[in-house]
Amino acid sequence: MEQLILLKNPKVALVFEGYPDHIKSKLNALRELILEAANELENVQELEETLKWGEPSYIAKKGSTIRMDWKRKTPEQYAIYFKCTSQLVPTFKKVFPNQFNYEGNRALVFKLEEEIPAQALKTCIKAALQYHQVKHLPDLGI
Repeated sequence: MEQLILLKNPKVALVFEGYPDHIKSKLNALRELILEAANELENVQELEETLKWGEPSYIAKKGSTIRMDWKRKTPEQYAIYFKCTSQLVPTFKKVFPNQFNYEGNRALVFKLEEEIPAQALKTCIKAALQYHQVKHLPDLGI
């Protein structure tokens, strides 16, 4: 497999720098999981790291945007967001009914002290990164 090409936007690093240290480590762990998942997919050669709505975001050519953020108004949690009009989060709810805390059809929310179910989350990330190739499959091929 070829090495994943990460197209970085320097503004993303500035956003990460603006997070409190204890949050920065949580979001960096999510970022690493996204990069790891993308690197494991043969059909993802490039991943764009950018800002959408001021939040670190990741998009592959045939995928759906993945965003992440921590908000001061809810300081005890952070989240990973998916396009709310897609079948991503509804499918995650069906396949992983007890693995995550869901926010509607758009996010998986994590409390600061909880351990992330990394393998299940990586499966969700992979579905998003190749969404337009798997959206016709039952349960997105998960």
